[in-house]
Amino acid sequence: MRQSQFEQRYRPQWERLETSLTALEARRRPQASALTDFTADYQSLCHQLALARERGYSLALQEYLNDLMLRAHRQLYRYRTPLLPGLVAFFTGGFPRAVRYQWRWHLVSTLCFVLSAGLVWAMILHDPELVHTVVGPQQVAELEEMYHPELRDVSGRDRQDDVMMFGYYIYNNIGIAFRTFAGGLLLGVGALVAMLFNGSFFGAAAGHLTLAGAAQPFFTFVIAHGAPELTAIFLAGGAGLRMGWAVLAPGSWRRVDALRRAAGECLPVMYGVFALLVLAAFIEAFWSSRELAPQIKYGVGAACWALLALYLLFAGRQRRRQGGRHGPE
Repeated sequence: MRQSQFEQRYRPQWERLETSLTALEARRRPQASALTDFTADYQSLCHQLALARERGYSLALQEYLNDLMLRAHRQLYRYRTPLLPGLVAFFTGGFPRAVRYQWRWHLVSTLCFVLSAGLVWAMILHDPELVHTVVGPQQVAELEEMYHPELRDVSGRDRQDDVMMFGYYIYNNIGIAFRTFAGGLLLGVGALVAMLFNGSFFGAAAGHLTLAGAAQPFFTFVIAHGAPELTAIFLAGGAGLRMGWAVLAPGSWRRVDALRRAAGECLPVMYGVFALLVLAAFIEAFWSSRELAPQIKYGVGAACWALLALYLLFAGRQRRRQGGRHGPE
């Protein structure tokens, strides 16, 4: 990339950072939108300075970027962004942008789950005995007890049970997501295996319950909380694959530097995964267990999937069109 192209691409980001620095150095409070991107702009600036030195750009440009980096470093460790505006900015823009930035890894993760689920589901519909190759006899009995109309307990739960199950769902789901993410460090194999296994289990459960005449209780139960829960698992798998690729193919970076860089990209996704799993646990504990008409359950579930898809696809795009950073989108 020529120096002129480099400057043209990143100049809006540098100017925005300079504006924030001027306000901070004058002891004035900058706009919340400027503070939201301050840390990310600083990290990008460090990388851009390294590129400028590596590519032998002019000394004037290198000195400008170095001075800007030093000013930002001093302010970064002096100023503390308020928590609430930072959280709002993260969930309205930062998280969905981070997801879209790694969309290829998330797509691979999702395909592993969906294809394995579909394959196992089809195989069990063809040969019901194959369910025992994926799900143990005790788990099969538990699934039937939970969802079969003639076996399950429909007496309902009280609020204390809902709160207890809310805590259990958080513990269980977050454990699955973070094991999937951590498995990516094994050259990505751990994350792939986790997605294939989880998809196979879902396909086996769906196929067996369909044959057992319990498809409607099963799908009306999982459809609403499945939107944030499964999406979170897909994203955790994609983040794990990104970490594994950094270990497997660091490129021109040292392996430890490539891993650190990948972690910086994946952490915002994992923060969002945690929030999605808390939301999924809330829906599962306080809504999914309710005995309502199937049409209502399916309608609410479809709305959950549609709203989540729209959020991840479009949230945070407006800022970039207004001259935001050239980072994750």
